[in-house]
Amino acid sequence: MAVISKTTSQISPAAERMFHQSRLLGEWKGKWAGQNQEVGFKVINIRGAQAQVEYTHHGRTERGLAKVDGATITYGNVMIGTKDGKSAVLMFSAGGGKASAFLEKQAPPADESRLIGSWGGHSSDTDGTASFRVLSVNGKEAEVTTTINGITTKGTGIVYKNVIMFGKTQISTEDGKNGKLIFQVGLKSFAVPMTKYPPVATSSAVDKIA
Repeated sequence: MAVISKTTSQISPAAERMFHQSRLLGEWKGKWAGQNQEVGFKVINIRGAQAQVEYTHHGRTERGLAKVDGATITYGNVMIGTKDGKSAVLMFSAGGGKASAFLEKQAPPADESRLIGSWGGHSSDTDGTASFRVLSVNGKEAEVTTTINGITTKGTGIVYKNVIMFGKTQISTEDGKNGKLIFQVGLKSFAVPMTKYPPVATSSAVDKIA
């Protein structure tokens, strides 16, 4: 079962809009330029100006807190940055020595659902906000929380491929970044374009983003 851990990331909406810091989250692997030595960097979470990271080089792994500055993360003598969330550049500088590495974002574990996380959007039809938070996915069931026009509902939804159905509400996504929320009011159905945001600690924070 894939579950959002206690180390859930907290990235401010302003930082996400300006720097797209969520693109840095995940595991990165590659090799030092001009060498055949592998290097890896894993961004577990980002909390304000700090990130929990793992830096693997020369067969050993270092773990600790790194400094977040805009679209880059600095950990000791290394700095990593990415523009597209798919490839990244890692720079090393110490004692006059410099090295660089080109890293690729690794695919998430097979059991990691693209739906897991916090989603927010706005409906022009109802002039209201909507959020959908998927806490975990276990087989055909998902633990979810929805907030539509100020009304919050929690419970277990049904998972079918890239869709979660929860009562009169369902959310779907093709790429894990953008999705669609469909909810029913009376006999009418409304579709709301949704965007996935970095997981946050409370549902209220999701509502502010939405």
